Amino acid sequence: MWASLQALRMSPIRRKEFPQDLKQIIKDEDFVGLDVFICTADPYKEPPMNVVNTALSLMAYDYPTDKISIYVSDDGGSDLTLFAFMEAAEFARHWLPFCREHNVMERSPQVYFESNYHSSSPHFEKIKIMYEAMKMKVEHVMDKGKIADEQRRQVFNKWIKGFTRMNHPTVIQIMNYEQVILDTKHDKDNSGRLMPNLIYVSREKNNTSPHHFKAGALNVLLRVSAVMTNAPIILTQDCDMYSNDPQTLLRILCYLSDPAIKSNLAFIQFPQRFHGLNKQDIYACEYKHHFQVNPMGFDGLKGPSYIGSGCFFHRRALFGGPSTPVPPEIPELSPDHVVSKPIQSQEILSLAHHVAGCNYENQTNWGSKSGFRYGSLVEDYNTSYRLHCEGWKSLFCNPKRAAFLGDVPITLFDVLSQNKRWCIGLFEVAFSKYNPLIFGSQYMGVLMSLAYSHYAFWPIWCIPVIFYSFLPQLALLNQFSIFPKLSEPWFFLYVFLFLGAYGQDFVEFFLAGGTVRRWWNCQRMWMIRGLSCYLFGSVEYLLKSIGISTHGFSLTSKALDDEHSKRYGRGIFEFRVPSPLFVPLTMAAIINLFSFLLGLTAFMRGNNMEGLGLQMILIGFIVLNCLPVYGAIALRNDAGKIPTQITIISTFVSVAFYYASSLCF
Repeated sequence: MWASLQALRMSPIRRKEFPQDLKQIIKDEDFVGLDVFICTADPYKEPPMNVVNTALSLMAYDYPTDKISIYVSDDGGSDLTLFAFMEAAEFARHWLPFCREHNVMERSPQVYFESNYHSSSPHFEKIKIMYEAMKMKVEHVMDKGKIADEQRRQVFNKWIKGFTRMNHPTVIQIMNYEQVILDTKHDKDNSGRLMPNLIYVSREKNNTSPHHFKAGALNVLLRVSAVMTNAPIILTQDCDMYSNDPQTLLRILCYLSDPAIKSNLAFIQFPQRFHGLNKQDIYACEYKHHFQVNPMGFDGLKGPSYIGSGCFFHRRALFGGPSTPVPPEIPELSPDHVVSKPIQSQEILSLAHHVAGCNYENQTNWGSKSGFRYGSLVEDYNTSYRLHCEGWKSLFCNPKRAAFLGDVPITLFDVLSQNKRWCIGLFEVAFSKYNPLIFGSQYMGVLMSLAYSHYAFWPIWCIPVIFYSFLPQLALLNQFSIFPKLSEPWFFLYVFLFLGAYGQDFVEFFLAGGTVRRWWNCQRMWMIRGLSCYLFGSVEYLLKSIGISTHGFSLTSKALDDEHSKRYGRGIFEFRVPSPLFVPLTMAAIINLFSFLLGLTAFMRGNNMEGLGLQMILIGFIVLNCLPVYGAIALRNDAGKIPTQITIISTFVSVAFYYASSLCF
């Protein structure tokens, strides 16, 4: 793992754009079209108001509005989500002119109103009242779980008995202003300017056809958008990741206008950054290495990997390699196709419904040679890996002001569940015929294949973490030395490796804008992940690969609970859920504490501890990392403490480990 990471240290690149100079080389009428893909799947885990705020922030880009189309994929097929967007479409007619007239930077309404609560401008008060009225309507409908009869319109007639999230027909809604969803051929905002397209898509689903999770939803949007607008540039965006810089598109054009790189440029990736992190980022959700440090190293090779959000694709890159295009089944899906009919025409709508059908992809190249790639839960990693193998390149764009900001999980269980899903998906690539070390090295070169391999084999960190969390401790409990003595030369090698690895990690983290406390929490979470989600993800992949059924894909909740939020804001770990994920972690905390106390007692009695010195240092380091676990076991009475059954199970298994180790040693 260390060796594969060095490929990302060879030639890191830092880029800077000057969008203020763009108009010297390109005119407004030459700006390319943009199709934005936003995916959501559950209105209760991904509240519609969060998705609405994301869409409104993207509609309000400093860019010709008639060039922008927003496609919202609702994989949950929820009429509540559609209702929220119907209300948002009406609000957008006022919000977009307000942003332009007042040069608003935070174009997510929720973020803007929270950061400007002290404003007394009459325009501010008026637009805020409109927003609060919209929000109240949506949340009232969410609380009731249904749309009142007086609020229902003809568009909701498709939600009939038998319509479920896993079994329903295609729903595509593009309506004129009277029906509220936007169509730029007819609709204008209250200042007279054209509005961006806003299109709701819920693909057909049934229980007998595979739907391929998020990759399948993105491919449906890719086809539907090709039929309706077919913009050459596509932005894929998480539903909670709003635009934080209205000039982001101008930065993109700085690269797209460069003929030297345009021909084989597949995508431009922005880092994922987050708002709402607590001061110390206790769960290390910033992923500074993954989202900011390592992509610069990738950029010095063939470019960064796709990380699921904040990524601008060339539509052409999703249809074969630069010199080996893969033609679609029908000409209307070709990247070169020019849409000549209005998107609300019956012919366009019929074709859009057809390509969104659950059986459309049968016997086609979708998911294998065209579109976003199937075969892994991490469709972003898998897709970019395959694009780089086909000969495409990518760029990493990391401006000082974050282009996008998103939410983070605020409970440890959600963080670990998300990471476990990633681990399974990464192993699905690592142990497929497209293994990065074997297949990748043939098409990308050794360094790029090593870089991708570092992520593909990410879950195997569980092996050294588990060994170092249990073996030296059990050995010490049995007065057995497994490391060199303090007086032996090999002792200094261990110290050098430990300080060198952690030192390099700290320097990179600090130079990327991190703090000492956040770095400490980052390395703590690395240990916690190794003892939980990396381990369980590896086991679950193994069971899945031999045909034993496991739990399916699960969303990370973006809904906020007040009690969770308060504890997170105070930097208190949230356990609460009696999950098996917490058992190895709690066991490690118990065994390390007792072995450290035993060693400390022996030292204070004057026993010769020279042979156990390294073990004591290691165990003391792990005990420091486990302080939140000890507090959650014994010192807390709130609902977020470790459940009693987890503590009992972990204690019994720890005792069993000790007796087993006594026999071995």
